[in-house]
Amino acid sequence: MEEAAIGDAELNWSRLSVSAETLESELEARAEERRGSREALQRLLLSYNRLTSLPRALGSGFPHLQLLDVSGNALTALGPELLTLSGLRTLLARNNRLGGPGSLPKGLAQSPLCRSLQVLNLSGNCFQEVPASLLELRALQTLSLGGNQLQSIPAEIENLQRLECLYLGGNFIKEIPPELANLPSLNYLVLCDNKIQSVPPQLSQLHSLRSLSLHNNLLTYLPREILNLIHLEELSLRGNPLVVRFVRDLTYDPPTLLELAARTIKIRSISYTPYDLPGNLLRYLGSASNCPNPKCGGVYFDCCVRQIKFVDFCGKYRLPLMHYLCSPECSSPCSSATHSSTSQSESDSEDEASVAAHRMQKVLLG
Repeated sequence: MEEAAIGDAELNWSRLSVSAETLESELEARAEERRGSREALQRLLLSYNRLTSLPRALGSGFPHLQLLDVSGNALTALGPELLTLSGLRTLLARNNRLGGPGSLPKGLAQSPLCRSLQVLNLSGNCFQEVPASLLELRALQTLSLGGNQLQSIPAEIENLQRLECLYLGGNFIKEIPPELANLPSLNYLVLCDNKIQSVPPQLSQLHSLRSLSLHNNLLTYLPREILNLIHLEELSLRGNPLVVRFVRDLTYDPPTLLELAARTIKIRSISYTPYDLPGNLLRYLGSASNCPNPKCGGVYFDCCVRQIKFVDFCGKYRLPLMHYLCSPECSSPCSSATHSSTSQSESDSEDEASVAAHRMQKVLLG
């Protein structure tokens, strides 16, 4: 059988047009050849073949293996052979049929993998819950369980104290447990394409978090505490009611003749007394709101333009907030977190467009 690629440290047998039985026998032969050899195989790629179980040769022939890729097969279980790979750091088993009883080997939490495994990718399988044994793999830095059938995130996720990247997108998760905030090293959290309705304020304790993906959920608001994520560089919110409502409301109906006349009186400072106008018009004139654009100086009454503005909070992160303007031609650059009808400093408004790119954080609205 021809090898797709081979080196002293890597054996790539991905996408081979042979039966699983042939692959098994060839792998056993290769394991026999390497016994006593100084060449230590570190990477074994067996993705996209027709494997229904892990090759038995893994149990004795590859003691120094650091990466195993068995993605894109038909595996329904990861057998006991996995437990013998005491130096394994990366296990890629995405797009299989894992998720039923016995999908993971017994004794996983007590095996050497508990101390060695750093990257685990089980995305695209059939897990309905996070297996308890995975939560004992204390050396994990990256855990991917996207595209499964997960209903919840267990509170015991906080056991994975070294976790830096958690990918749980494309499931049926409804809630974010506050215990998730107890992961001090977490940099990337992906919870997109779920059924999440709210974000717990405890998430603000993730001080190392740089990217938070929450798009395509059911969020209607964000807690103010999220502003404490001082290292956050990317916040993805598109496809949530929070954003959909904002976009839907970006409409503008022309002001009435009454409002146009009232605006003219206010803008031109036309004087009047309580004896000049009926009481209802006096009350109407008193309800004027100032346009927040410092360059405008206009007012509005019943008719205004709703506009989403990316607000720069202390130059560290940006969030979408609703602003009300007097007309579509009016723009209102903002560079502070205050949402009010009072004017902001003109210098801050002019500086917004020139803030350095590396300081600008991304809020993805789609």
